[in-house]
Amino acid sequence: MINFGSMLRFLLYPRGIFILFMAFGFLSAFQCHKYTHSQCINSKIASFQDECCEEGASVQEYTFSQETVFVFNPGFCGGDAPSYVITSQCDTLGFLGGLIGNTQINGQDFYANATLVGEVWGN
Repeated sequence: MINFGSMLRFLLYPRGIFILFMAFGFLSAFQCHKYTHSQCINSKIASFQDECCEEGASVQEYTFSQETVFVFNPGFCGGDAPSYVITSQCDTLGFLGGLIGNTQINGQDFYANATLVGEVWGN
């Protein structure tokens, strides 16, 4: 004898999972904040993706001097390329690295005084 209840659950279960994944994908595609809560930084990241190296580039979020800042690291193709430090309002505070190996932003050692929040984008 065939148990139709079991067969029905088996047929409906994969569809339910499919619908759940489709709904999640649809909602994710229309999220408001693509990378950060700053529209300005999101725009900078979109431009940066076209300008940075093909490997090792990243945008990291830090807290520095009670402010949220973003470090745009260009990656591995430019050995002496600087990483720019930008506020969430898109004001440039300075750069790190470069030919001279700069570590100072506003007279403070950046890495000694900054707290990494996380990577916002990377390739």
